[in-house]
Amino acid sequence: MKTSLLLALATSLVLACGSAAAQAPKKVLRYAFPIAETGFDPAQISDLYSRTVASNIFEAPLTYDYLARPAKFKPQTAAALPEISDDGKRFVFRIRPGIYFADDPVFKGQKRELTAADYVYSIKRHYDPKFKSPSLFQLENAKIVGLSELRKKVIADKTPFPYDTEVEGLRTLDRYSFEVRLAQPSPRLHYAFAEGGVMGAVAREVIEAYAGREMEHPVGTGPFRLTEWRRSAKIVLERNPNYRDDPYDEQAAATDASAQAIAGRLANKRVPLVDRVEISIIEETQPRWLAFLNGDHDMIDRLPNEFAAIAIPNNKMAPNLAKQGIRMERVPLVDSTLVYFGMEHPVVGGYTPERVALRRAIALAYDNEREITVLRRGQAMPAQSIIPPLLSGYDPKLKTEMSEYDVPRAKALLDLYGYVDKNGDGWRDLPDGSPLLLQYASQPDQLSRTQQDLWQKAMNAVNVRIEFPIAKWPEQLKQSRAGKLMMWGVAWGGVSPDGQYFLDLLYGPNKGQANHSRFDLPAFNALYERIAVMPDGAEREALMRDAKQLAIVYMPYKVSAHRIATDLLQPQLVGYKRHPFLRDWWRYVDIESPQPQ
Repeated sequence: MKTSLLLALATSLVLACGSAAAQAPKKVLRYAFPIAETGFDPAQISDLYSRTVASNIFEAPLTYDYLARPAKFKPQTAAALPEISDDGKRFVFRIRPGIYFADDPVFKGQKRELTAADYVYSIKRHYDPKFKSPSLFQLENAKIVGLSELRKKVIADKTPFPYDTEVEGLRTLDRYSFEVRLAQPSPRLHYAFAEGGVMGAVAREVIEAYAGREMEHPVGTGPFRLTEWRRSAKIVLERNPNYRDDPYDEQAAATDASAQAIAGRLANKRVPLVDRVEISIIEETQPRWLAFLNGDHDMIDRLPNEFAAIAIPNNKMAPNLAKQGIRMERVPLVDSTLVYFGMEHPVVGGYTPERVALRRAIALAYDNEREITVLRRGQAMPAQSIIPPLLSGYDPKLKTEMSEYDVPRAKALLDLYGYVDKNGDGWRDLPDGSPLLLQYASQPDQLSRTQQDLWQKAMNAVNVRIEFPIAKWPEQLKQSRAGKLMMWGVAWGGVSPDGQYFLDLLYGPNKGQANHSRFDLPAFNALYERIAVMPDGAEREALMRDAKQLAIVYMPYKVSAHRIATDLLQPQLVGYKRHPFLRDWWRYVDIESPQPQ
């Protein structure tokens, strides 16, 4: 009798424990994006926030070690780093067997393995005119043999892209290997194969089954899968059950104590460490800040500048926040904030002396330091050129006109080239007597309104009229790609250690992709093409300086600042360390105290 009773009691305890474990709350990472996403198809997206989501769903062959500084490449779906031969014109990628896509009805209940053919297909999609890939320039500039020619033929013949047509420059070698052949050396081509938001593998049958809905139906091999999406409001991802058994093995530098602590704490745990990621879209800074203070979010990605004095006075954590266990991660961003001039626009575009003078005068009338003080609250450094710190091509000793603020000189330039008040209304006119009116495209959020005010005051000081057509960021992006904006202020972030990615903004053939200004100067293009094929070194650095100087002389972009990011972290968030290039960091962080659903 006693034995039966004890057995029954033990069984009930086991069942109770099992039930409790089964009902244990999921680990959920919660934070917010300040700008709405556009979609999640690697062949169609270009904005930071969409790429961040896509990079956690899709996987490129390569990635970065999350903790290593300086940035260090490592294989992801590839078995090893690519084999490079033929003087940097042949790259062979070998994919690890046993990697599977997330489940989808199109696979009819079967596990779908990732193969080399999936990467070949995914790369070809960027060349398909149907998708208008904003990332195509990264591949076309590398001159993959045969693909650009195939694209041109498709456009000329107005036929569907022939994905089954093999080209010399991109083909499978076997089930798990593919090669890329180039018409010229490209020593840094493999940099492009380290971002899932661009080079992530898609399954052809998924793309074809959801034709026209690729942006809303992402299916990848990454650690997370999309489970809920309310446009411009909320994005929810959950752990991909098919994700492989990958242990946390990130390697920290011996001199980085905080990274060493993270590596020791999380070593050998299975990634992803969280079960679910919930992203809210909160464009206004006040509610985003309050959501973090109220504990609704585990972090605030880039503290809004207007709260810097409250949260991090003198760039130190405020005592009241520190008492709550809130921590800060403060690092320079690899980015440039800039305003471009539409080089094909009849008012501000062109290469004649009077148009160059107009752009340079506008740039001189704008105060970078005031932007950093008022708009960015000291969380940035003045820019001297388009290339930011931490990249090849950056010179910390360089001082240029890009950072100068000189209203008298701006007025003198405008006077000299005939931009004077011809009708007596107090505003400058064009040399032909027609009105001079600048149109700076902007957004309806508070940060953009502050920037509008800075530009309004700057132009008032030189008697130039300016107005601000307002639209949501995705709509401005669409108009910008089509070359329909006169001026627009944006930021450009680095994706690799190579500063040439920022020169992409100025290369003529990149019009409508990276080159939103549509700058097309033969002298610059020739420099760019030389830079692209050269190995790293002093000679290449010298040419990059020359390229930057041309950009300053012609001023298609007024570059104002390189930002500094301060991320605030709640005590339950473990393992976070901002990486300069890696976007798929969600897998590497943990939530110490699981939050109830």
